[in-house]
Amino acid sequence: MAGFLSELVQYRKLLLMIMVLGIGGTHLSGFQMSVINYTSPYIQKFINETWLERYGSVLQQETLTLLWSFIVSMYCVGGMIGCLCSGFLTAKYGKKKCLLFNDVVLIIATLHTGFSRRAKSFEMILIGRFLEGIGAGIHLNAHVQYAGEISPKRLRGFVNVSSSVFLALGKAVARILGLRDLLGTEDMWNVLLSFSGLVALIQLVFLPFFPESPPYLLLQKGDKPGCLKAMKQLWGERNYLTEFDDMMKEKAITKGTKIMNVLEMLKEPSVYPQLGIMLLILLSLQLCGLSAITFYTSEIFQTANLQESIIPYVSLGVSVSEVISLIFCSSIIDRFGRRILLWGGYLLMALILMLLEISLLLSDQFLWMRYCSVILIFLFIIAYGLGPAGAITSVMNEIFTLSTRSSAFVIGGIIIWLGLTFTGMIFPFAVMFLGPFCFLIFIAVLVISAALIYLFLPETKGKSTSEITEEFKTCQVKKKRHQIVEKNATEEKTFCTKL
Repeated sequence: MAGFLSELVQYRKLLLMIMVLGIGGTHLSGFQMSVINYTSPYIQKFINETWLERYGSVLQQETLTLLWSFIVSMYCVGGMIGCLCSGFLTAKYGKKKCLLFNDVVLIIATLHTGFSRRAKSFEMILIGRFLEGIGAGIHLNAHVQYAGEISPKRLRGFVNVSSSVFLALGKAVARILGLRDLLGTEDMWNVLLSFSGLVALIQLVFLPFFPESPPYLLLQKGDKPGCLKAMKQLWGERNYLTEFDDMMKEKAITKGTKIMNVLEMLKEPSVYPQLGIMLLILLSLQLCGLSAITFYTSEIFQTANLQESIIPYVSLGVSVSEVISLIFCSSIIDRFGRRILLWGGYLLMALILMLLEISLLLSDQFLWMRYCSVILIFLFIIAYGLGPAGAITSVMNEIFTLSTRSSAFVIGGIIIWLGLTFTGMIFPFAVMFLGPFCFLIFIAVLVISAALIYLFLPETKGKSTSEITEEFKTCQVKKKRHQIVEKNATEEKTFCTKL
């Protein structure tokens, strides 16, 4: 650990850039996804009061629910649109310009939400959340790719996990600022919603002092001096010939290959194995049981006889546990690799869910089981942070070349946004019909995912993009040979039978 920290100190400029990228990147997504829960009652009351003042009649509950659902869903709609645009924007203008443009969009969005109360217009909240969704769709993809491309090989896992760290940090910040002792009050909810604009402004001011990613400059723009200058600026005066040679190899492999759009990528058979792996890890992340844990957290804390005033702080403790476990994951991922953290993390999460299932079923017979459930929630979040939450972003960045990465992240982003919408709509019904037994579905998903990752995902630690691509190609060739051998054996058997 001491050696890892001493190595980090040598990359001070890189660490500063990670901070600037993070606060205006996935940190904002985590914050925006969580903050709406703490402002919900105040926004609904504001809609009611605004309607009454305009039309002189009280808003019906059904109409209020519909308007509120529009405000919530507009974020996901904007996220989908932003995600679809991100591939084109990052490929044409680069990640840096894309994020700077995105900061302007987010500042405009928070001006709408921040001044909605003074303007007595709930429609401004609707527009603001829609623009925030567009911003989230863009910066989720741009930040993760940017972080992966500015990292030296020895710190690639650490830098990749940083995007997950800032996502969890954003959720924790939303919980902290959403406390009733701070901004989670009827008088300050619009200020709470406006926090995103301040963070976006910080990135808008400081990001221009940092370079575009070296791979983008060399492979996409053909700017060799600019690439070397960016590497020197980020990594300091040291030997980075290995990383430069790897980029030159990738350039030779992809020579004459332009950056693919989504349709071109879907028609390219050579990337199907990587797309299959990405689909597997993203779907398993969506169905790992985190939504179930979030749903049951308050109920479990209440049955454990925790005071109502303490529950928000215990929930905050859960978020802090996720941040700490992800930080720890970033320090060990380059030592243990991505593969073991994924399949090992999923198996550990499945075991914890099994124990949680038992403790929930027996909590009425044994009161001490309720306290076990609280401990198991913390353990599940820690296992989630140590394993899949950190390793998935690293794997997604490493298995695709620059020519396919932007489109792959568009496809991955669509899966994430559709998954969020799907789980939000379906999961409450699953709880209604299955109760605590809904955990059995997630246990099955975790075990199957762990087995598939163990069998089909190659280790990417310490390998260049070209080496990882060759490994996938080798697996494809072996599979084709096996199919040909099986086919020939079947034909020979049929021929002998006929004789």
